[in-house]
Amino acid sequence: MNQEEKQRIIEEFRISEKDTGSVEVQVAILTARIRHLTEHLKLHPKDFHSRRGLMKMVGRRRKFLKFLRKSNPESYKSLIEKLGLRK
Repeated sequence: MNQEEKQRIIEEFRISEKDTGSVEVQVAILTARIRHLTEHLKLHPKDFHSRRGLMKMVGRRRKFLKFLRKSNPESYKSLIEKLGLRK
């Protein structure tokens, strides 16, 4: 993921003008990285080091979503819908 793509994600999901580290932004960035790495693993199925990194990212995103669901359910529902998670 390049800097322009990351900045676009931050612009889309931030809460305030100077927000770069809120839970919503972090989940959105992790989702983009997870999708990119998933495509990589489709081409390189034996890349076990990248697979481990993917599993760590998925776990981190799950923890962020669990926190967000507990602290702000409305924001959680809108974020899930925007990102297309949890069908």
